[in-house]
Order: sequence, then C-alpha cells, then structure tokens
Amino acid sequence: MFPIRTLRKTKSTPYVTYILIAINALVFAWELTQPRLGDQFWALALVPCQASRSLFTPETLLDSIRTMFLHGGWVHLLGNMMFLFVFGPNVEDYLGKARYVIFYFACGMAANLLHTAINWNVCVPSIGASGAIAGIMGGFLLLYPATRIQTVAFFFRIPVGITNVQAFYMLIYFFAMDLINGLASLGARTAQTSGVAFWAHIGGFIMGLALAFTFMLFRTPPEVDPFEYLDA
Repeated sequence: MFPIRTLRKTKSTPYVTYILIAINALVFAWELTQPRLGDQFWALALVPCQASRSLFTPETLLDSIRTMFLHGGWVHLLGNMMFLFVFGPNVEDYLGKARYVIFYFACGMAANLLHTAINWNVCVPSIGASGAIAGIMGGFLLLYPATRIQTVAFFFRIPVGITNVQAFYMLIYFFAMDLINGLASLGARTAQTSGVAFWAHIGGFIMGLALAFTFMLFRTPPEVDPFEYLDA
C-alpha cells in the first residue's frame, strides 16, 4: 500500500507541512552538490555509537535535528515527503501551527533516541525524516482512525489499482510491519544493512500516539464526519 491522499478536507492551509517539505527538498538539493556526501553524513547526522557516549549533549541534540532533514537518495526523499504530504495536513489542522512544530520535532527526537538505544554499538549514520513522519502517522491513527486514505494497491510490488482504505487498518499495518522487522533485527545488523531504521519508526509512532492522546485530553477531539469519504 502506498498512500496518495486523505479523503478528509482540512479547514486551514497546512503551511508548516509545506515548509517542512520545502526544507527537506532544499537540503537534498544541497546534498547533490557535495562531492563527498558520505563524509557530510558522518559530520552532520546522528551516529548511534557516537551519540550513545554523549546522549544528552548540545552536539548530539543538534545531530538529532539535522539528521531529520538528510536523505540518502531520491526514493528515500520522495517516499518520506509523500507520507508527510498525506498525513501531515490533518494533524497540523487539529494541533495548530506551533503545537504541530513541537509535535513533529518531539516525535523525531523520540525516534532517534530509541534508535540509538537499540543500536548503541552501530557506527552507521542514521538519516531521514521517517521517524518524525511515523510520529505524525501515530497521531493520525488516534485522531482520524476512520478517515479513508486513497491508496495505490500492489501485488508483488506491481501496482494493480487504486483503492480507499481506512486509516486505522493502514497505519496499524505499517506499525505492525515495523515492529515485526524491528524485533527480527535485534541482535543482528539487518536493520542497518537494509537501510531501514525500524526502531526509529517505532519510537516516533509511539510518541505520536502519546502526544496526540495528551492533546486530546485538553482539546475537543476532531469531529467525525460520517460522509468524509465522499469528499473528492
């Protein structure tokens, strides 16, 4: 499954989501100008084996923020940005601009923290916005579980059509797959050699759930629109 858009309209323009996408794109454009990009990743990104020795220092905090805007290629960037574009606007709509910024970075930091804790002895730079975006997906799951997501369906990696899937089932599926793969990677390097930081996704997703639940304790939950799937 690959999401295209949500079938729920926002009440406000998601400027913060658009700005985050633009920043990621600009940073990637800068990456393309670097002749020794691998060295830049080592200098700027979060490296678990280094961060685990100085976890709560300004340098590690800065690395953890910068790493959210670095990507390893076009597929990595476009995949992350598409998920942010699909799930971010509705979460931003509910939280408001300032709280959404805090939410995004808190999820990213939680993702990096769990990834570092699990992979404390792995000396491979961890890059990408997927941890923070997983947090947005966790928040979306709690805020809009019944919302339909327009999705490209695949059969053995071959796209076979477009269908609408409830957010609850889609997001639970993604979390379950990350959890299964994350547990399978314990005691091995598969999570690193495959290029997917499953525990960062898990940490971000759980933080997104927790923060959305906290916000809902003090704010009225989003209205449920029984006909939202008709909005085209």
